Amino acid sequence: MGRIVVIGGGPGGSCAATMLARSGHSVLVLEREHFPRDHVGESLLPASVPILEALGVRDEVEASGALRKWGATMVWGREREPWSWYFRETNTTYPHAYQVWRPTFDQILLRNAAAAGAEVREGVRVTSVLVEPGEDAERVVGLRWVDETGVEGVERPDLVLDASGQAAVVGRALGLRRFDRDFRNMAVYAYYDGAGRLDPPDETNILVEAYADGWCWVIPLPGGRASVGAVVDQGRAAGGGVRGDDLAGFLDAELTKTDHARRLLAGARRERDRAPVALRDWSYVSDRVVGDGFILVGDAACFVDPLFSSGVHLALTAGMLAAAYVTTALDDTELGAAARPVYQELYYSQYGRFHEMAKLFYASNRTDRSHYWKARRALGAVADGGDKAARLAFVRAVAGQPPQGYERAVLAQGELPAEFAAAVDAVEAELARRKATAVDLGDRLGAAVPVGAADTRIERRPVLEGDRFVWGHSLVSASRTEGVPLSPLVAALVNAIDGARTVDALIGDVLGPLGIADQRREPLAENLRFALVTLFVDGAIAELRVGTDG
Repeated sequence: MGRIVVIGGGPGGSCAATMLARSGHSVLVLEREHFPRDHVGESLLPASVPILEALGVRDEVEASGALRKWGATMVWGREREPWSWYFRETNTTYPHAYQVWRPTFDQILLRNAAAAGAEVREGVRVTSVLVEPGEDAERVVGLRWVDETGVEGVERPDLVLDASGQAAVVGRALGLRRFDRDFRNMAVYAYYDGAGRLDPPDETNILVEAYADGWCWVIPLPGGRASVGAVVDQGRAAGGGVRGDDLAGFLDAELTKTDHARRLLAGARRERDRAPVALRDWSYVSDRVVGDGFILVGDAACFVDPLFSSGVHLALTAGMLAAAYVTTALDDTELGAAARPVYQELYYSQYGRFHEMAKLFYASNRTDRSHYWKARRALGAVADGGDKAARLAFVRAVAGQPPQGYERAVLAQGELPAEFAAAVDAVEAELARRKATAVDLGDRLGAAVPVGAADTRIERRPVLEGDRFVWGHSLVSASRTEGVPLSPLVAALVNAIDGARTVDALIGDVLGPLGIADQRREPLAENLRFALVTLFVDGAIAELRVGTDG
């Protein structure tokens, strides 16, 4: 067991602290503010719900008054009329997410960490990060802190977990942060009482509305509140001299340019005890998210445009992954060293997927021809490289990935760049062809000869299992560098593919040495056939040849 200091008690820090404390580690959480405290980012995704269950807080979140969010309503794409998508269309297990009041939501998570055994100190600010030369780069060995009474202290734990949000305490100290040229936006947001809601069944949906100079959000919240924000070009806002005392007027002026948001807010009042807030330079990524003595979680690692409400989800996911990595690294040095790049790949994969989707969504909006949208459409265009690059961007953004609930609805509603639209059609056509081929084979599947894809391989690498990483096998390709974990049997089957043996011959050769009883052999063989078909449809198997001698 080890000693871990967590900087920040938001969703990512609280999640990691809870899981680490449950694993028996000594955990100290240093939070510079006192909870409850205000924070933006109220709209969650269904993919976060199983994490809330794992933390044991879902019932408490529900009881706090969180609203069930069934989807989103948007004015975006080709038309000026709102359109909606619903999570149930792609996620029957978790058909809704939540709209939460962040002061309450974050306090539930932080209390949960304390209940799990983490020591939580509020009102404590980290003043510096202690680093020493390492083998490949600087090693984080500790930190200095000061509390609100002026008492100072030093911590030298086994590892520092930075979940400090956009303060990015460790990332800034090590010079890891790079701002994203694709999203040079600024957001101004505030909270309103008495806002109207969309008509049923969309009354708890977030409204996202594009207008001439940007886009805005209206999120219904517990207690009759609404979170309202406008996203504009940072250069335009700076050029207009927008400052703290001008933010209310600036936000009001932006909202008058909208149609649907303005109607929802017609009878609403801005909360006077919560002044409007501006966020600038928010989109960034870190060169590394894990290294000697440290690991980054949530906004401390990277943040993409808020279009898809991904912030809390990335923080919670990273909190779970980071806790698994830390437990692994402290228990097994060799496995921990191997798990470090896996954590980074998994994190960058999730971040990259939201990043690509946001670029494509901006590129697809044709509701306005203003300078703002012309610039965003240029930034959102697929990178140079022709059809191959466009196909890869689509695969990375959408194809074969766990659905968050909006991808194809977004693509269908917008007007994509021509080269990307062609890539979408090509990938979808290939997917349909492969599915049809698998269906047509039917009973002849056993006689087909599978041929592996040239860019696909099996690697022995750490895979996530429960609360830690273990040695396993992953299917890796150009579009899935983070790997897809495979069971030992499926990995052995894929490794055995040589372009000569039939499916039945391969399965026989894999199962034969195991001495499996007859009553278990056929169910296992059927599962392996299903796995091969899935890998073929997904593209990991290039061909299923029929009529080959073998």
